[in-house]
Amino acid sequence: MKDILTGFEVYEVPEYCRDWVVEEVVTKAPTFEGSGNWHWRKFIIMHNLSNKNISKVIKVLRSHGINGIFATTTPTSLTWKLEDLLNELIREDEYFRRLREEKQRMSSFYLDIGKS
Repeated sequence: MKDILTGFEVYEVPEYCRDWVVEEVVTKAPTFEGSGNWHWRKFIIMHNLSNKNISKVIKVLRSHGINGIFATTTPTSLTWKLEDLLNELIREDEYFRRLREEKQRMSSFYLDIGKS
């Protein structure tokens, strides 16, 4: 990801940070050592990016086949433990996936006859 997202600061968050408060993770990210490849899901958490740059990051990563759960920090999420935030992001992702699946399933039940 670092090679793909030139111009952005990209950090891997190692597993030993899972019990840290997100604000501490964000602050200390430049000092981390170790792999961020420890969770069964992939997360891309963006901090202090403009809406334009958030869209750019998501578009660039998806165009390279990198999918995961995309999120931005909020004043509230910065006070949570990282593990709690990741669990909440998983719950939200599953909820929205079910909504999309239901919408697709329901759209197949409608017939647009139109006017002749």
